[in-house]
Amino acid sequence: MARTTARPVATREVKVDSERRRCEACGTRTRADWRSRRCVTTLAGCVGLSVQVRVCHREECLLKGVPLRAEGEGRWVLPEHEFGLDVLAFIGAQRYREHRSVPEIHALLRQKGVAVSERTCTNLLERYDELVSLQLLDAGRLHATLKRQGRAVLAIDGLAPDVGHEVLWVVRKCLSGQVLLARPLLAGGEQELAPLLEEVKRALGQVPIVGVVSDGQRSIRNAVAHALPGVPHQLCHFHYLREAARPLYEVDRHAKKELKKRVREVRKVERAVEGRDDASARATRAYAAAVRSALTDDRRPPLNPSGLLLRRRLGAIEKSLERVEEGGACVPELSRLRAVLRKARSTTASMWPALARAYRWVERTAAILQNEPGLDAAGVRRRLSALLAALVRWTRRRHRGVLRQAPAHFLLETRRYWKGLFHCYDVPQLPRTDNALEHLFGSCRYHERRASGRVRGSAGLVVRGAVRLPAIAAAHLLPEFDATHLAPADLNDWRQLRAQLETRRVPRIMGRRFRADPDAYLRDIEEALRPYLPE
Repeated sequence: MARTTARPVATREVKVDSERRRCEACGTRTRADWRSRRCVTTLAGCVGLSVQVRVCHREECLLKGVPLRAEGEGRWVLPEHEFGLDVLAFIGAQRYREHRSVPEIHALLRQKGVAVSERTCTNLLERYDELVSLQLLDAGRLHATLKRQGRAVLAIDGLAPDVGHEVLWVVRKCLSGQVLLARPLLAGGEQELAPLLEEVKRALGQVPIVGVVSDGQRSIRNAVAHALPGVPHQLCHFHYLREAARPLYEVDRHAKKELKKRVREVRKVERAVEGRDDASARATRAYAAAVRSALTDDRRPPLNPSGLLLRRRLGAIEKSLERVEEGGACVPELSRLRAVLRKARSTTASMWPALARAYRWVERTAAILQNEPGLDAAGVRRRLSALLAALVRWTRRRHRGVLRQAPAHFLLETRRYWKGLFHCYDVPQLPRTDNALEHLFGSCRYHERRASGRVRGSAGLVVRGAVRLPAIAAAHLLPEFDATHLAPADLNDWRQLRAQLETRRVPRIMGRRFRADPDAYLRDIEEALRPYLPE
């Protein structure tokens, strides 16, 4: 959109002289032919830059007549931009450190006297992501970091905000938390993932990769085996336990649903004390609030099953009500509430004992994998093998039906994950889980939710994930970027990065055009192909 107001007038002028006096191609002394003047809007006001431009006039030179602008200009502003790098740094800090939305950032800039539109704030935030990504993935900086560490431990996983679209695949260093590569792919097979790992391997150079951790997806296993042969591939213990205990989780969820259906009469008890403010009414509302809190506390698998937890908490509330009655308090509402809880727990009592015993095997497995004694891989493997043998005997002797199928599924998933469960005990600092990378994905969704209100990640998180994800990670791992840190070392690298991101944006634009007018979209394709069709 074109500007609707006049450009602000510069309040001071700064001269930027060139430090290179000789031509890079032929070595001849260049001539300062003219000065280029531009107005740059900064947080401190509008600055008029007077940029010295030098030109080589030697006839045989490859750079004859090519204007060479002063290097110091890049520390102020990007080419073809009117806002300084300090404005970009301010927008990035407000977005990723303070979790502000674009309208809030726009309002703060206007309070500082910066004449800028909301759309421009969005564009400048994208420039910030690109510049931070260039700084983090700079080869010299990367090699210096890896040289200090002496080795690399990698984590790989995919983020899919949109169903049916690209998946953002991320490779991250576990020791420093830095994102090494983030790239959207249409597919996540071995043929697509192996080149990503090979690219990371080339970027690391002579630094050895001593371990890889992932969630155990089959395509990732094959890609790691193909691209990094001989490197220990640790499979995430959290994903293993979650998949192995899934049938138990479903049984627990069903039992919790049945228990919740029988506790709904708590609403009638609450209605009975509406409008009252005596001690018994306050106590009834407090107990009802505890029941509601227990009902809505849904835990994630594999550990802390929410159904068993709900049953324990309702039992604790019931015992508290029993103690109140034994103390001599005769409150009809509390007696009714206790009767509701007692009836709900007694009706579903047959569902819980076998489920609780089955979950103890999952807890014992998690305790062995946590390895508090500090055993090596062979020792942990022996302990887990003994536990699984006991589980087989217990299943054959005790249970039938669903709770026999659940341990069988547990043993099947254990067999699938077995080879990759124990590398972390022999390789120092190789994590047992890839939860750190999952937490980074969660941080991305958190930023999206805080700043835009989206529950799920936006399409832009995949399209621009190659630069946005490193920027989000840098907000937690590195000190704040100011204008001096954002200045790109090579503008050509920045231009190439922008071109790549624009290429990934084109399919999304085409998709929006098709949804807006499918017939016109298809007609345009047919018209474009008509000259190439036979008569």
